[in-house]
Amino acid sequence: MKQNRTFLTRRGFLRTAAASAAAFTIVPRYVLPASGQTPPSERLNIAGIGVGGRGADDINGVAPGNNIVALCDVDMNRAADTFKKFPNAKQFRDFRKMFDAMAKEIDAVVVGTPDHFHAVAAMAALKHGKHLYCEKPLAHSVYEVRQLMKAAQEHKVVTQLGNQGHSFDSIRDFCEWIWAGAIGNVHTIHCGCSAVNSGLDDLPHLKEQHPVPPTLDWDQWLGPALWRPYHPAYLPGSWRGWVPFGNGTVGDWTCHVVDPVFWALDLGAPTTIQAQVKDWDFKTQGDAYPKGDTITYEFPAKGKRGPVTLHWYDGTEHIPRPADLDPDEQVVTTGAVVLGDKGTIMYGSHGAGGVRIIPEEKMKAFARPPKTLPRGLDHYRDWLNAIRQGHKAGSDFHDYGGPLTEIAMLGVIAIKLNGQKLEWDDKRMRFTNNREANELVNPPYRRGWRM
Repeated sequence: MKQNRTFLTRRGFLRTAAASAAAFTIVPRYVLPASGQTPPSERLNIAGIGVGGRGADDINGVAPGNNIVALCDVDMNRAADTFKKFPNAKQFRDFRKMFDAMAKEIDAVVVGTPDHFHAVAAMAALKHGKHLYCEKPLAHSVYEVRQLMKAAQEHKVVTQLGNQGHSFDSIRDFCEWIWAGAIGNVHTIHCGCSAVNSGLDDLPHLKEQHPVPPTLDWDQWLGPALWRPYHPAYLPGSWRGWVPFGNGTVGDWTCHVVDPVFWALDLGAPTTIQAQVKDWDFKTQGDAYPKGDTITYEFPAKGKRGPVTLHWYDGTEHIPRPADLDPDEQVVTTGAVVLGDKGTIMYGSHGAGGVRIIPEEKMKAFARPPKTLPRGLDHYRDWLNAIRQGHKAGSDFHDYGGPLTEIAMLGVIAIKLNGQKLEWDDKRMRFTNNREANELVNPPYRRGWRM
């Protein structure tokens, strides 16, 4: 991925979508007093959609030096702390009403909702010409990913996927080591996460009737998901284990764990995907994700590298122990083991944390290559600086964050079609050998909802 890509931005400061040739003048920092404060002309007006939980962290991350002008959440209790922290921000429960009332006052938007709501909220922001930071995974289906990638490009805004590790120094170490041939030609990757995101244990209880909490707008929380009665098993947080709302563990962690190899090896799209799941049947238990699965992706040769096979493991299925790991060390439970024809690298999650060559003897003997990639980045600052300086952020939707998310979405489809080897045509966005799989590329929305 090129680090200094530039393009003509349409900043959130612009008042009409037609003004693509106009530029908003920001006073350069060097002509202002060295007060340590963000100059008024560089402060962005930011809105948040989904501001409890992870969304609260995102708002806190982008707030310094900027104005938080609007906050939207369907759960007043969940969002209470964020509302209290930013008392001057106008509060909303429906993001559509927020844009109706304040579109002209907003420069950028942060989306921190559950997965099934990402696309509708993100698309609204893009159509209003707003710069956008969206939590991972970018969407809830392959089709949604493609539509958001297209819209981000068309509206010429700065976008960033919330895979924070992409800005860490450790992922840059990993890339430079791979590019320097530290382990030769990479041919196999074993990666995954030990988290269990599954609603299976609660399936028998879904027929129970529960009153909707008075602080929750349940209909709005459902958004584009097909309607169902409220049940406390779905939220907060636990929605990740439910097919209508989340993407299981593969959706929750691919953008962190696969990110380093996706960048270093320029993986692109797989040609085949096949999942293996035990003790789970999509037709009878398909509301909930299984407690564990393995997924095998095959990536074709590209450039100077050969084909790569990536094995994903999550929940009850674990990354196998590499043969060259020191006897007193444990294999990572969340991260990756990367196999080349000249050695092995192991790393943890979020930007290849703890990256090292194994065994330790080889790590000590390794002559580290020059550091050619920029260091000391912050994922939020990367996005905010890209807005102000007129270039793309590191994990922008079109070139990076979208394609990375799509790997997870293809894995979700493979889980649902357990055991079937699916052949994927990336350019045509369709499977060439499975009609049922193609029906899962773009699941229907609830009536009255659209991107």
